[in-house]
Amino acid sequence: MSDKVVICLEKGGQRDMAEAFARRTGYRIAEKQGEYLTVLFSAKGVSLTGFGLTYQGDFENMLHRVTNGRLQHEMLVRAAKSEKPGRKAIDATAGMGEDAFLLAAQGYEVTLYEQNPVIAALLKDALRRAKKHMVLKDIAARMKLIEGNSVECLAKQLDSVDVIYLDPMFPARQKSSLINKKLQLIQKLEPPCSEETDLFDAAIRANPEKIIVKRPLKSEFLAGRKPSYTLNGKAIRYDCYTL
Repeated sequence: MSDKVVICLEKGGQRDMAEAFARRTGYRIAEKQGEYLTVLFSAKGVSLTGFGLTYQGDFENMLHRVTNGRLQHEMLVRAAKSEKPGRKAIDATAGMGEDAFLLAAQGYEVTLYEQNPVIAALLKDALRRAKKHMVLKDIAARMKLIEGNSVECLAKQLDSVDVIYLDPMFPARQKSSLINKKLQLIQKLEPPCSEETDLFDAAIRANPEKIIVKRPLKSEFLAGRKPSYTLNGKAIRYDCYTL
């Protein structure tokens, strides 16, 4: 994949960040955007471009989901509902962090694991900008991103955790014709992902109070394991495992 992704630094972009990203990934810094995908460092932050499309993570577009009493109606928030002080969650399949954002809005301290370096860079930049936003900053402050393999990260988890969230559908959740065209750029990445069974086993070994798994409505249970209970939506469901 390294030959299909290049890094481009525009005026106002953070050179030190771009160079550090290049060292970490092995992607080369080019003078102009590549023919396939380009990770662009500009004055506006970090974005992914290609095929005439541009994508940049942005939590501001989730404001309507966490304000005016709407948060409590989110299915994930209902599945993870808790009033426990200092409650902690792990999103082991972070993607672009939208679900972790909902958990953080509900009051969880959320640790996000993301292995794909490009997705992690986009997410890190989105969190950086959110922490400067007057309304988003308190929510974003409860989100901590760790770049790495979820199975390995869960094995190193020593602190107690209340909820572990798994969404192994990301990023190829739906047919490209059904999703936001900009997210098709994310689908063109090839994120290494752990086998579902390995991920589920690692989550169980971390000994949370609850594991929540997001699934397409009519799909089989993750790793064939029946949940304690399920919340069903129109297209997706949340399988909840209480341990």
